[in-house]
Amino acid sequence: MFPFPPAIPKLLSRSKSTHPSTKKQLLLSIPFCHQRFFKAFPGVNHKALIEDKDQRERELKRGLMIVTLANQFIPLLQDAAGIAGNIFAFGLFLSPIPTFRRIIRNHATEQFSGLPYIYALLSCLITMWYGTPLISIDNISVLTVNSIGAAFQLVYVTLYIAYSEKEKKVRLFGLILAVLVIFAIVVVGSLQIDDIFLRRIFVGILSSAALISMFASPLFVINLVIRTKSVEFMPFYLSLSTFLMSTSFFVYGILNMDIFVYIPNGMGTVLGIVQLVLYFYYKRSSREESRVPLIVSYS
Repeated sequence: MFPFPPAIPKLLSRSKSTHPSTKKQLLLSIPFCHQRFFKAFPGVNHKALIEDKDQRERELKRGLMIVTLANQFIPLLQDAAGIAGNIFAFGLFLSPIPTFRRIIRNHATEQFSGLPYIYALLSCLITMWYGTPLISIDNISVLTVNSIGAAFQLVYVTLYIAYSEKEKKVRLFGLILAVLVIFAIVVVGSLQIDDIFLRRIFVGILSSAALISMFASPLFVINLVIRTKSVEFMPFYLSLSTFLMSTSFFVYGILNMDIFVYIPNGMGTVLGIVQLVLYFYYKRSSREESRVPLIVSYS
């Protein structure tokens, strides 16, 4: 027989000063082998107390089961969203290929702009750095997709420089040098921050700003589509890839509880929806589908 807690009789004896709910909590803490003590309190519904305790135990077990299942499935969903984002990103990275086929065929960059590839390269480099274990230990998908993206953008910039005029070459070389210097400053500067939490916030803000600027680049094309009432310069598969990739990483960021991932990709998802809605709305008025990618200069 367990000894009866000595403090409980004293507290229960103060019937006038003790609230009924407090008495109930105290009685629930008494081992049920002490049935004789319940007889001392005829005003208490002992059966209701026992049922109440059983109910709490069932709710606790149910809650623990839900938490256990969530801990098992959330990492799987997170990995699935990250893999899907990497797959859909390939559609986005491959979209400028028709443009560069035309550049190589004509041996000239014509009116195509190389600046979007420079911006995309900087964005991929900073976001890639954010995904490394030195900054965030749980963003492998962010690291892989931006590493691949940086490689694609570097190839595109190289091809653009190879077929551009001398003046453009000098300017683009200067811009590439500026991108590398900025990236080096971000890397070295962030490593000077000893606090890993502050380091993640610092790089995360820069990464989010770079991603938002990249996702905002189609705005001038959206304006062009509305003005011309034609989707000639807004390819469907590019808009679809942007939407699917942004949505995947939006879900990935939410499951990973990473504000620096789901906020910029949430904005990218909204812009992707806008592009798709405009595409289907103005599709009938477009004479033909253009294979020119989004990142083109229309000035």
